[in-house]
Amino acid sequence: MGTTGPRMAFAALSALAATTVFTAPADATVFENRISVRQDAHIGDDDTVTLSGTYVCEDPSPVGVQIATALAQDGTRLGTTSKGEVICDGREHEWQSTASMRFTKGIHAGEARAEARLEVVRMGSGLMPRAIDTVAQDERTVELFDHR
Repeated sequence: MGTTGPRMAFAALSALAATTVFTAPADATVFENRISVRQDAHIGDDDTVTLSGTYVCEDPSPVGVQIATALAQDGTRLGTTSKGEVICDGREHEWQSTASMRFTKGIHAGEARAEARLEVVRMGSGLMPRAIDTVAQDERTVELFDHR
């Protein structure tokens, strides 16, 4: 049984492509994204909770990048997104997120679980996002200080 020229060329090209794909370094990435949460959080005299930390991102989305945060304590969860622009230039930046405890009175001084997510927003054909993808995440136990 003979093999035709086009089939041989296709097989050779496929083998070459597979070799190229599978010999890339294991740690090769297109974008470097990371985020961290500081070990201390604060309740302000205006009944707001503030989380903070640092992030690094290279913007893979022309639409936008946001930081979503959450604080959980004794079965109560308080979530928000950070205010201000997320700058994706490959350098480390500070972030801060403040959420009102107006409807979430169960938060108090002491240990709590904090989470921060760096999210890329991808738009669909309309005005609503098609997808929000988490590209970096940090979760840790923090000490919540009450300044009221």
